[in-house]
Amino acid sequence: MADRPVTILPKSAVLAGLFAVWDDLGALLDGLPDTQWQAVSPLPGWDVQALVSHMIGTESFLSGIPAPEPDCDVKTLEHVRNDIGAMNECWVRHLGGERGADVLARFREITDSRRKALAGMSDEAWNAVTPTPAGMDSYGRFMRIRVFDCWMHEQDIRAALQRPSSDAELDGPAAQLSLDEIAGTMGFVVGKRAKAPDGSRVLFELTGPLARSIRVSVDGRARVVDDFGPQEPTATIRLDGLQFTRLAGGRPMCPSRARDVELGGDREVAQRIVDHLNFVI
Repeated sequence: MADRPVTILPKSAVLAGLFAVWDDLGALLDGLPDTQWQAVSPLPGWDVQALVSHMIGTESFLSGIPAPEPDCDVKTLEHVRNDIGAMNECWVRHLGGERGADVLARFREITDSRRKALAGMSDEAWNAVTPTPAGMDSYGRFMRIRVFDCWMHEQDIRAALQRPSSDAELDGPAAQLSLDEIAGTMGFVVGKRAKAPDGSRVLFELTGPLARSIRVSVDGRARVVDDFGPQEPTATIRLDGLQFTRLAGGRPMCPSRARDVELGGDREVAQRIVDHLNFVI
């Protein structure tokens, strides 16, 4: 861990975002007709019910509840690409035959249990290093990744139901924490995936309710920085903040928001970065 400092995050802020997105999901799904639970999502092979089943499965895993036995070899399914995907699919298939209202009840039950466990967690346990989807890091970082995952799936469900988030709905702690998580990966995206040359200074200008600037400097290695000092960016990428999260998650853009991506400076490098934005496994 010497070259990878542990990410220390405030427990209260991360949990506020996590609990908020669980509340938002509950409100979005409450009273949903059975037919809409089968609405096709942007993720291959998954409908709305599958997305909620996946979130139930992850929170169950974190509660020490083993995945149910699947009815087939889930690793042979086309959209299953790794062991995490296989575990997800066990829950998706297990809950696939239940009524949507019953799946929502299970979602509320497991997230209520997780709220109690997380609220009672000591700061020592919160900051302890543990395996996460992003490698070894703090449990707090893992929970910010949970915010990101649940918030992204809320947007997937909204896309399936054709009920996109309004500007006001995007102005919340879960969206900001999700963007924090995505922003932290941009050094990897710019340096490793897009292979921006040494000396590059890349500026992401995000617009809309998720407006912010993300700067990546490549000096031996690519890393996110607060500013470029007196120097100007060598490449700029300007787009709506929600659309940025969709591209970073390997999803199609939201049709209800502007889909323009404006490139400046070294357009070849900027385009290469856009083409390699998806960092989700």
